[in-house]
Amino acid sequence: MKKSLMLIVAAAFGLAACGEYSQVASYKPGNYQGKSDTRPYEAGQFAGNKQAWEAALANRAQAQNEYKRAN
Repeated sequence: MKKSLMLIVAAAFGLAACGEYSQVASYKPGNYQGKSDTRPYEAGQFAGNKQAWEAALANRAQAQNEYKRAN
């Protein structure tokens, strides 16, 4: 009984291995298949306000200026 059960399980695993399919991506020419990107000011704290994002970026750049920090 155990031998026949083990034989059936082995046959099931053997047949399952035969069912593999190709895992290569298919590309459609001319179409972008990836994730669409959002602009950095569209999400988060700025919520689409490009001017506020640019102002925050300029302020951050000025805070990294050693000359302004020393004087």
